Amino acid sequence: MSEIKLIECPRDALQGYPIFIDTNKKIDYLNSLLKIGFHTLDCGSFVSKKMVPQMSDTSEVLKAIDLEGIKTKILVIVANERGAIEASKYDNIDYFGYPFSVSENFQIRNTNKTIHESLHVLLKIIEIANKSNKEVITYLSMGFGNPYGDPWSVEIILECIYKFKLLGIKTISLSDTIGVSKNDQIGKLFKSLNKDFKEIEFGAHFHALPDEWFNKINSAYLSGCRRFDGAIMGWGGCPMASNLLIGNIPTEKLISYFNSLGEDLYLNFIAFESAYNNFKSLIHV
Repeated sequence: MSEIKLIECPRDALQGYPIFIDTNKKIDYLNSLLKIGFHTLDCGSFVSKKMVPQMSDTSEVLKAIDLEGIKTKILVIVANERGAIEASKYDNIDYFGYPFSVSENFQIRNTNKTIHESLHVLLKIIEIANKSNKEVITYLSMGFGNPYGDPWSVEIILECIYKFKLLGIKTISLSDTIGVSKNDQIGKLFKSLNKDFKEIEFGAHFHALPDEWFNKINSAYLSGCRRFDGAIMGWGGCPMASNLLIGNIPTEKLISYFNSLGEDLYLNFIAFESAYNNFKSLIHV
């Protein structure tokens, strides 16, 4: 199997889409993605339905997706204990994704909790995950800087990850939430993390302008990262970003990049083309 892990993120792509997408259409789209062979599908969230109405039907979607003979793992986002309890009822969920930020301002905006309070929430979520045979993946949002003037440094990131290590977290995805990461910064951070925390798998969840994706992915890969998040057509991104062009890394660009390196991703490319066309019809492109 390829050492590259591609995580497809339809949840991140669609959560801010202003027109509610019919549940059955979401199910059809996710089923088409499941045929491709991604390592993980980030497909929904158990968060406030008022704050993220597009994901209000996640429970219905999870009941209907077809995982027969599918190796792809299922991930959902949970932001509090209530969400983790609800998600724990679904046997087909493999991972809880928890958004944790080194920016105090963003953590409060995103989860209505301070960083200190969020560590306690994370501990509760881990306990629930352990009891229901799930694994917790933390998304370190604003992992490369923030627009609020909150302090950021490699040392702050390392200190935060050390706390995650003590809680038993095995996978951490660094999120460039507003697309501000620089190539040298990416390289320095991933090299430091892979050197100091060999027992933890680190992933890259970048947001970028259309002409920036290559340098960001290349910097992370050359610095040892082997886990990458993407979304078909680069759709989505953080609602906090002032530039609407700052979306996710397009999955098709990731595939092209790794193919050029000779990395065999073991994907079904006919299924990918079908899912790509499905997505275009879903958002009326």
